[in-house]
Formats: sequence, structure tokens, C-alpha cells
Amino acid sequence: MGRAFLKMGRGAGNRMDHLVKNPRNIFLIDGAGAFLTAFLLFAVLRNFKEYIGMPETVLTGLSVLGALFCIFSVSCFLFLDKKWTLFLRIISVANLLYCVLTLGMVISYYPALTTIGIVYFLGEVGVVCTLAYVELSFATRISNSNPRDIT
Repeated sequence: MGRAFLKMGRGAGNRMDHLVKNPRNIFLIDGAGAFLTAFLLFAVLRNFKEYIGMPETVLTGLSVLGALFCIFSVSCFLFLDKKWTLFLRIISVANLLYCVLTLGMVISYYPALTTIGIVYFLGEVGVVCTLAYVELSFATRISNSNPRDIT
């Protein structure tokens, strides 16, 4: 059991090394996640708002932010050649601010939220915070491996 865990840990490190060598991929991952968030909030959860408990205006606003983050990340993936760390830091901070906003909405509308709504939003915050941590880790590794790419 311990060996399998160690092998899994090394595999994760190898994947991280691979992503650091080609940091464009993290923008694609972020963009796909932002698209999924925008789609779920706008196309799915708005249609089932009575089962979620979050007002339609909040769901729409959060979906617009998700769409903007998607555009930013996909644009970085497609057009960025240098200065990875700056843009990784921008999107990771934006993701963290999105989490703070989402948690604020959960607190503000807590009495109206259903269990499904609470689980969805807390799960989303957990995933997005994890992604932001990974992005910041990538930015640090990139700047350590390529000091010219600090800004």
C-alpha cells in the first residue's frame, strides 16, 4: 500500500513537471473549468433554481464571471508566448476572488439555499480553490526554473 502511494505521488510530480515545461496547458484546464462553471450556472442551475435556492440574478452574475474567466484563460492558451507567471497569478487571484464572492453569496442567501445548493457551491469553491493553489504553485515553479519569466 505504501509503495503504491509513493508511486502515485511521483506520478503527480511528473505530471506537474510536464505542465511546467508547457504551462499553456494549465490555461486550457482553467478555461475548460470556467466554461463548465458558466454552463452549469447559466444553463442548468438557473432552470432548477427552486431546487438550489440561489436567486436567478446571482446565478447569472456568477455565470458571466465564469464566461469571462474562460475567455481570459483560453486567450492565454492560444496567444501567450511568454510571461506565464504573471497571467497564471492573475487568473489564480481572480479564481480566489470568485471563491470569496461565491462564499459571500452562500452566506447571504443561506436561509433560502437547499442542501443541494449548499453542496454544489461549497464543492465548486473547493475545486476552484484547489485549482488556484495549483496555478500559484505552477507560477512559482516556472519563475524558479526560468527567472526571466518573473513578471
